Amino acid sequence: MRPPQGGRVPRPGDTSGAHALMARGRSTDSVTMDRDMMRRALDLAERGRGRTSPNPVVGAVIVRDGRVVGEGFHRRYGGPHAEVNALAEAGEAARGGTLYVTLEPCCVWGNTPPCTDAIRSSGIARVVVPMEDPNPHVSGRGIAELRRCGVSVEVGLLAGEAAAANAPYLKFRATGLPLITLKMALSLDGRTAAPEGAPRWLSCDASRERVHAMRAASDCVMIGVGTVLADDPRLTDRRPAAGERQPARLVLDSHLRTPPNCALVAETGAAPTIVACGEDAAAERRRELEARGAAVWPCRSETGRVDLRDVLRRAAAAGMISVLCEGGPTLATSLLSDNIADRVAFFVAPIVIGDEGAAALGRLGRPWWTGERALVDAAWSVVGDDVLLEANVSSAWRPSCSQGS
Repeated sequence: MRPPQGGRVPRPGDTSGAHALMARGRSTDSVTMDRDMMRRALDLAERGRGRTSPNPVVGAVIVRDGRVVGEGFHRRYGGPHAEVNALAEAGEAARGGTLYVTLEPCCVWGNTPPCTDAIRSSGIARVVVPMEDPNPHVSGRGIAELRRCGVSVEVGLLAGEAAAANAPYLKFRATGLPLITLKMALSLDGRTAAPEGAPRWLSCDASRERVHAMRAASDCVMIGVGTVLADDPRLTDRRPAAGERQPARLVLDSHLRTPPNCALVAETGAAPTIVACGEDAAAERRRELEARGAAVWPCRSETGRVDLRDVLRRAAAAGMISVLCEGGPTLATSLLSDNIADRVAFFVAPIVIGDEGAAALGRLGRPWWTGERALVDAAWSVVGDDVLLEANVSSAWRPSCSQGS
């Protein structure tokens, strides 16, 4: 899945679209061209990662007479879509060409005009897309409209790769919930924190830089109030090349124990801070946090703790469809035991701590030790002195796509 820096697990591409093209008599060279151009469009789409939500990431390439004449991607929410940017670059050279775009073009007015209108006006002769857009206002209508106008549309090329690239968007459309990645830094013996007096960080500099990149690719970073009290984190992307855009910070704090002078609240100018609490949390504490710039979300609570799904549904409705969880053992255990986490990113350091350190996880329940739930599609990579395990949770929601007809 794309991109590695966002915690996504690589999967084989879907070749069904290429097989369909060959079955219709297209040459091997033209099929190779189609695949190469769609992969280029997928690469372009990644440039918008972290800035388009709740819209998908989309890339587009225009080819005429075997030459690329225009490229574009969706740069930010509310801005021109990928097709429009590629058409603007191509100009008159687009006429009679092929447009490769990583998702079905939109056919409705939103923040921008319908892309189908721009495609029709440009004189594009052929459009290749991997999949339909699950947005109920589009969902095959864009493809049908282009075909009615005489544009040839082929659907299904690299559908699996395109679905993986837009997994947060697809999950949001299917469930109303964001895609959840659980990130943890661990010792070799499964500890997340060393005893007092040990170095603060388990992971190496390269791993911490990778985490900052993962933050930049996410809409929101989520932790529990225990992490706020223990570490006073900032949860921002602080790489030298970091852009101005920062993910929102979401704190799960049933009883509003978040200190008003903590870094997350003091630095609300750097990135939005949201504190999710129980509906019966103290009104005075709420007013104090809000006065310092934090947003407070009263949410449903169960057994004295905020309902995670209620919080996450509200986050998705606010445009946060990709959530990176950097919480401690309590939150990590809840995400896995309650089958909320979709993916994991575990940074394992060559350190042994022993039982003096904090265990990474608590009781997960029978499904995990019987194998009913498991980590699948695992990919290991070396990051500095550490190793990174990225994997999907077997019982979690999985991206799928409609290839139309």
